[in-house]
Amino acid sequence: MRFKRCCWGANMSEERMKPAIRFAGFADEWERRKLGELALFSKGRGYTKSDLTESGTPIIHYGRLYTKYETVINEIDTYTNAKEGSVYSQGNEVIVPASGETAEDISRASVVEIAGVLFGGDLNIIYPDVKIDSIFLALSISNGSQQREMAKRAQGKSVVHLHNVDLQEVMLRYPRKSEQIRIGTFFRNLDHLITLHQRKYDKLVCLKKAMLEKMFPKNGSCFPEIRFAGFTDAWERRKLGEIVSIKSGMSPSAFDIGSDLYVKVDDLNYSYREQLDTQMKVAENSRCSMIKKGSVVFPKRGAAIMTNKVRIMGASGYMDTNMMALEPVGICSGFLYMFIQRTGLYRIADTSTIPQINNKHIEPYDIVMPNIEEQQKIDGYFWNLDRLITLQQQALDKLKTLKKAFLEKMFV
Repeated sequence: MRFKRCCWGANMSEERMKPAIRFAGFADEWERRKLGELALFSKGRGYTKSDLTESGTPIIHYGRLYTKYETVINEIDTYTNAKEGSVYSQGNEVIVPASGETAEDISRASVVEIAGVLFGGDLNIIYPDVKIDSIFLALSISNGSQQREMAKRAQGKSVVHLHNVDLQEVMLRYPRKSEQIRIGTFFRNLDHLITLHQRKYDKLVCLKKAMLEKMFPKNGSCFPEIRFAGFTDAWERRKLGEIVSIKSGMSPSAFDIGSDLYVKVDDLNYSYREQLDTQMKVAENSRCSMIKKGSVVFPKRGAAIMTNKVRIMGASGYMDTNMMALEPVGICSGFLYMFIQRTGLYRIADTSTIPQINNKHIEPYDIVMPNIEEQQKIDGYFWNLDRLITLQQQALDKLKTLKKAFLEKMFV
């Protein structure tokens, strides 16, 4: 697919009418007209969230544009019992929420491709004329100068409102129809690719959750539901304090600036098992003992405990005073990490005031564990699964970043 980059000289007018990037073969300036001159308008009616049912006539409620936003809607999973006088889609309408929490939230639009769908209350409905492609219009309204203009027109404080009379005054910038269709098709295909990657990511996350349940014993048992071939012995029940050495962090003031690893609670904001081996800088201070590579680290106080932020030290280093570490003694580091990630240390935290964990909570904590060979097998399986999840997340993030960049460059 060929793009070309447009350039403007120093005397370019303030109101530029060409996008920075466009498809080869298109060079004309875009037109600029009020949306009210290019479309008809209507409004959904008669339905609120309380009217939704498990089956019946498909319906779009305005909340969908916040909770499950899509540029193109062609599948409906919400239903209601149809009422007399309802408004139905004919296909290819553009819908915009009429109310929301912020002006930015309300400035978004979707195309309803299929006919026969009910439009619930608080939806503005736009019927573009033959000059305007529906997908292009929805993308324009949701991005760039049109979105900013809509946000300015939104009225209200705790709840903001946007009416059809406001939409009619929005200045739409648009090229000829053939270029609109090319732009719409491009972003539709990009959205489809993002959806496929999102589904792969979601499936991997669900697989990990299921395997964490099945590959560790539960309900007091010493046998997991699923295990690797060749392992049949019962898992051993131990106290966590018997198989780890518990370490606490030190205040940053105890260190000089150096080149060693120093981990803070904020450094735990990673997906899955990104080992902590490139965080911060530390110190050459001999008063403090290093936390060994492979130790499992986590917050020891505050709200971060409840989010179960647990990671593995990828190199020996130091920790902040708000953190604790478990150095494995006779247990596989990765197995310990997965056990804690599965069970959640928040379950044993003192939450009477500020959530906190200390030695008295950790030492008596029950753990069931197989022999070291089976631990390593389990660790290897989840390490590979975590790696797949991370790679899928990175691919998904790259596609979303790419889409954002194109949205900024392909509209005026």
